[in-house]
Amino acid sequence: MPDSNERTIRTILTNRKALHDYEIVQRFEAGIVLSGTEVKSIRAGKVSLTDAYAMFPSKTSNELFLMGAHIQPYAFGNRENHEPTQRRKLLLKVHELERLRSQSEEKGLTIIPLALYFSGPYVKVELGLARGKKHYDKRATLKDKELKREAQRARE
Repeated sequence: MPDSNERTIRTILTNRKALHDYEIVQRFEAGIVLSGTEVKSIRAGKVSLTDAYAMFPSKTSNELFLMGAHIQPYAFGNRENHEPTQRRKLLLKVHELERLRSQSEEKGLTIIPLALYFSGPYVKVELGLARGKKHYDKRATLKDKELKREAQRARE
């Protein structure tokens, strides 16, 4: 019987392009502030994280926002429907925010969303502190994947 503290996790989508274009240094789990129509659109799978990123809007505040995530307006929504690409506040603990701020100010590091999923009744975002890959790094990654795939086929 499952423990009462554990929530069921259901993945909505993963940002595969981010895993291809970036080397992930560290991962974080964050809550996200959404309206009702946004949650309904997410449940319907009408969301994209392709060009999304997270940023601190000012140097002094400890607020982190998700920018560029596209959540389609809810088809049955009324005048209270949301803007598709509005910025959305991310919920993290203060020490995590401070750590993310200090690390993201390093040269070449950025914060990108890696996955969006339901954790129980809540929508969560998996964030990655990432460093951009060079073109030759991407080719090496693809070559390693192909070698692993061929080795798996040979074992079968």
